[in-house]
This record gives sequence, structure tokens and C-alpha cells, in this order.
Amino acid sequence: MSGIVIVSRRDFLKAGIVLGGGLIIGVHLPGGTAAGMEPPRETFAPNAFIRIGTDDSVTVIVNKSEMGQGVYTALPMIVAEELEVDPATIRVEAAPVTPPYNHAEWGIQATGGSTSVRSEWDRLARAGATARMMLVAAAAETWKVKPGQCRAEKGFVLHHASGRRLSYGKLAERAARLKPPAEVQLKSPKDYSVIGRPVKRLDTPAKVDGTALFGLDVAIPGMLTAVVARPPVFGAKAMKIHHDKAEKVPGVKRVIPIDAGVAVIADSFPAAVKGREALEIEWNEGPLAGLDSGLQRDEYAEMAKLPGAVAARRGDPDAALKQAVKRIDAVYDLPYLAHAPLEPLNCVARVEPGHCDIWAGTQMQTGDRNAAAKITGFPPDKITLRTMFLGGGFGRRAVPDSHFVREAVQASKAMGKPVKVVWTRDDDIHGGWYRPTFHNELSAGLDAAGMPVAWKHRIVCQSIAIGTPFEKGMVKNGVDDTSVEGAADSPYAVPNFLCDYHMAPAGVPVLWWRSVGHSATAFVKESFIDELAHLAGKDPYQYRRQLLEKHPRLVGAMDLAAEKAGWGKALPEGRGRGIAVHESFGSIVAQVAEVSVGAKGEIRVHRVVCAVDCGRFVNPGIIEAQMESGIAFGLSAALHGAITFKNGRVEQSNYHDYPIIRMNEMPRVETHIVRNGEKPGGIGEPGVPPVAPAVANALFALTGARLRTLPMTPERVLAATGKA
Repeated sequence: MSGIVIVSRRDFLKAGIVLGGGLIIGVHLPGGTAAGMEPPRETFAPNAFIRIGTDDSVTVIVNKSEMGQGVYTALPMIVAEELEVDPATIRVEAAPVTPPYNHAEWGIQATGGSTSVRSEWDRLARAGATARMMLVAAAAETWKVKPGQCRAEKGFVLHHASGRRLSYGKLAERAARLKPPAEVQLKSPKDYSVIGRPVKRLDTPAKVDGTALFGLDVAIPGMLTAVVARPPVFGAKAMKIHHDKAEKVPGVKRVIPIDAGVAVIADSFPAAVKGREALEIEWNEGPLAGLDSGLQRDEYAEMAKLPGAVAARRGDPDAALKQAVKRIDAVYDLPYLAHAPLEPLNCVARVEPGHCDIWAGTQMQTGDRNAAAKITGFPPDKITLRTMFLGGGFGRRAVPDSHFVREAVQASKAMGKPVKVVWTRDDDIHGGWYRPTFHNELSAGLDAAGMPVAWKHRIVCQSIAIGTPFEKGMVKNGVDDTSVEGAADSPYAVPNFLCDYHMAPAGVPVLWWRSVGHSATAFVKESFIDELAHLAGKDPYQYRRQLLEKHPRLVGAMDLAAEKAGWGKALPEGRGRGIAVHESFGSIVAQVAEVSVGAKGEIRVHRVVCAVDCGRFVNPGIIEAQMESGIAFGLSAALHGAITFKNGRVEQSNYHDYPIIRMNEMPRVETHIVRNGEKPGGIGEPGVPPVAPAVANALFALTGARLRTLPMTPERVLAATGKA
């Protein structure tokens, strides 16, 4: 396509123009299959995922969104292993939205659930092996020899006997005329030379030199910018819109109602923001006008007095509790949480007669494309969505109703011009789609030996599935699986067990947040088992080992973390040590945290030792980075994170009152990988759940104070330790 402005990020950085946490610069449009076109005739494209050019270039088409988790490196590494090329030479393109790039299990194109590597490993390995075998066959045909006398190596095919060799580029045209093999031979893991090694990230150079293109970087000729005035209370409706003052702001082109609220469209972001500030809207605030976090907690506690829908049951926990030698009851509360990615939501849409172009950093391409098709009335094949780099996702850009994409498409359709919708940081914090707030009530009984004979766990929270396309698969018999995951399937050996669930009233938009339900249930489960260990007078680590005898991988990860952390050895004065272990997304993570407490009640986490068992893995460097990332993300929530309501309004607005962990708060993280041949698990999310309970358990070991409500603020620490 023509008329595209290309401006380097480096030059734009010199101008110092900052917008909502990101930068607006020009962008080139990717060509080839990333734009939905056929590859050039001289290109060898044996399948949807690989292109090899006559210039020896190797391009891997990646059907997952790169949001910092490393898929633009890990997935090409799988191809590189079987294709026999150096992964550093691979080019990466984002996949177009077409069926060949659908998630291997979900049937749509989407990124989430820590499934990228485990869902695509086999498919990409076969894609690479297919290409390799066809290139070898092309070389054998050229030399009039048998394919078995040739081998592929570092982008070349070699003939053993004669020493001849041809590059993949030289073989591309001949290979393109061959039929793919009926059977594909994959390499044995013992012969891997790429997989399992710490290959450098392929996207790092572009992110360092400023050439990486995020959604906020998109700028096309004639583009306008929109910000949206959204309801002050979730579910509120605009009754009257007084737009005269807004339309008099220099640069403002138009004020239009859209599904999300009222869009102010201008020739620049500052003008759009000023126009929104001048806009006057009369709202009918609706049923959530009185929403108050304190009253909501009381409502949840009242619901918890009655039995809920059964998520898991074995034995007779009520009878066992009556016969227990010791009993403990506890209430745990966790707040709503925002995702708060560094790049706020944004989208560029260009609706033209018969066609719609979209540029967005999104985790749910199929849903976004289908939403645009519905708005425009165009068939899906007339919607071209280009996936940009994401400046953080954590689930926030996998919204079932595609709202930030719909906003841009609706605005562009109304204006007849390209429109970029930009959310400010305040828009993001106020905008909903939070991790739900959880209320948990637990009871447990111990026998004379201190071992648990009964465990009851009641959960009250909103469902993230109700009203979405995923409701049918996620909600069964009144139980949202994501609300009870990590609790209903607790691995601890307790003969009498019950986990039940109350679906709290909807209204506040909620969504999957990095590690989803595990982010809450792991804190509750791992804190409560710690309480049982101390009630029994037993070491929390050894107590867990006894109760996990039938789960050797959990024990193995926990043993590794405990060994590397020096469990049982003396700590410096004023420090405590806590442990937690949790399985999620097919992986097991154990963490040991070392903490101290300042004079004002502030928790300082000095060290986190992390052991991860994710089965077969691709890149240990990415695993280490994701464990560090997950720990930072989890600590942000554990120490600071809370979205609260007063008079229906969100009380937080930006990083000053919804803080993420700062560099001076970040502990030293040591990651140790359990190596085995198990099937691959996820890695983007499992590092989050164990860190909050590990810190809370360390705090108890140090002070004797048990915090059952998050976040662990200095005020709560002082109150719990009697120093308030």
C-alpha cells in the first residue's frame, strides 16, 4: 500500500513527544503473507509458517502476539531446530487473521493461557521438518543422488560423498515445485542443537534501537485521533450530550456517540483530550451508582453463609471437622486488580468502501476482526488486521467484546477517515476488565498427629465467563472453572474435602488477569496450608512434603527451591523465610521468599528463589525472564495492588495510587529449572501465583502476624503486629 510515512523512533525520541505512556511515530506496513498476500513467486513457502527466499532469507510467520513473553524467539527456535538454520538469522512476521493461524486447540487466533509454545510445538516442528526434507529432496534431485546421501546444516544442504553444498536460497525455486512429504521425520531430542539453549531474543535489537513498532507507533496519512468519554460508573448511560464547548476547541473535528461512550475526534491527541475536558454529559448512573468496596465485601460475606455450588467434594468434611482434635477457621479477601500494561490500549482503524484495515496490539485477533466485520457489514475477508508489538498484555488485550478495536472502527466509519483511538493511563485504570475481587472462607481440622482430616473452602467472586462466547465451556453447574482453579483441584492429601462457589452479582467488567483464578486461589491455599503447619507445630516445608507424597513433581520443585534457598539455615537477624508451591497452566513453580519489615511497616522482599518444572522447554533464558517478570507482577499486586470503589466510582487513577513495583523494591531472583522429558507446560503465567503466599508466609515466620487480606500494605502490617 502506498502513502505510508516512515519515521525512526530514534528521531522521534529526540523530539521528546510523549503520549499516554508511549510514542506516536510513523510505521511501515508489513508485506508478504503478513498483509494477507501471496508470497513472491521466487519464495519457497512449504507451509503457512515458513518462507525461504532466493536471497537465503528465512521468515517464520508467528501466529501469537509478542507482548514481551518471548514468542517471537521461542516459536522460531522450534522451526530453526528442525529446519537446521541459525535462529539468529530468522526474520519474524505477524500472521494475518486466517484459519491456518488459528490456535491449535481453541479454533480461533488468540494468545493467552500460557499456551503459545505448548500448543504450537508439534505443528511448528513439523513445519520446519517438512521444509528441511523438501530442500534436501531438491538438492538430491539437482545432484542426481538419493536424499539419504544428503544432510541439512546451518542453512545449506550438503552431499556427503562429494562435499558439494547448496544454500537454501539456491534451492528455493526447485523445492517450491516439489510435493510435501507424506510423512515427516522429526529430530530426536538428544540431537537438539537449538532447543534447550539460551538463544538471545530475536526482538531485542529492534526494541533497543527503536525500530520495533507498537500500536501507539502507527501513523498513516490523514489519520485523526480520538479519545472517549466513558461512563463514570459502570453501566451508566448518557442522557444528554452538550458538545458545543468541545467542538469549539481548536483541532476538534467532531463529537460522536459510540457504544463505549462519547468519542471526541480531533487532528491531534492533545486537542482530543482538551475537547473531552470541555465536553458536558448528563449521565443516568444506573444500578451501580452506590457501589462501595466495603459494602460489597459485606455482601460477599453474607453470601458465604450459605452453601454454594459444589466444585469438588470427597468424603464428609462436616463430620470430620466435628471429630478433629484441632480446628482453624479463616477468611481471606483479595481486591479487584487492574492489568496496568505500560502501553495503554489503542487501535488504528481505516474504514473505506468495501474494506477495513486495523492496526492493533491485540491478543484476540479473530474476535477483533469479527467485531469489525459486524460494525462495517463487510465479510471477514475484507477486514485486514495487522498485529503490532504489545507493550504489555497480561490478558487485558484479550477482551471478548473487542471494545478498544470497536471504538476505532466505529469512529473511522463515522468520519470516513482513519482514526486512532488512544486510552490515557487514567482511562485504563478506570476502564474495568479487572481481575475479580475474591472472598474466601475456610475451615480445617487436624488429627492428633497434626495432619489435616478436613478442609472446606468457599469462594465468592464474579465470573469472568458469563456473557462471553466462552461461557458454555467455562461455566458448568453454576461453577466458573476459572474462579475455583487451584482450589478445587488442591493436591494436598486431605481425606474429607469441599470446595464450593458463589457467583457474585455482575456489573463491574472482569477479565482474565495474568494467571487468572490461580492469582487468588494460590495465595489462599498456600497461606492456609502454612497456617495448618504452624497449628500442628511442624515445619511448613516438611509438612507440605508429607501431604504431597503422591505428587512427585510438586515435591521435586519444592525440594529444589528449598535446597537452593538454604531452607533451615540461619538467616540474618530481622529476616524471615516463607515457601509456597503451586501448579498452573501445566507447570509447577515453587518459591522461597526472604523478607524483612521496616519501622513503618513496609515489607522488603530481599530474595526470591524460584524452581520451575515446565516439562520440555525451548529457551531457558526466556523461562528465567518470565519467572522474574511474574514475580515482579505478583509482588506489585501483593504489596500494592487494589482497585476500590466509592459512590460507584473507581478510586484509583494512575501509577501514583495504583503503583507497580519499582526497581528499588525488586528482590534478587534466582531461577532453577527442573529438567525432565515431561510434556511442555506454560511459562508466562505460572510464576505469579506462588509469590504472594511465599511473602505472606515469610512475614508470619518473622513476625507471627498472618495477613489474610491483600495487598500487604504497611498499615495492615502495623495493625497485624500490634504496632499501629
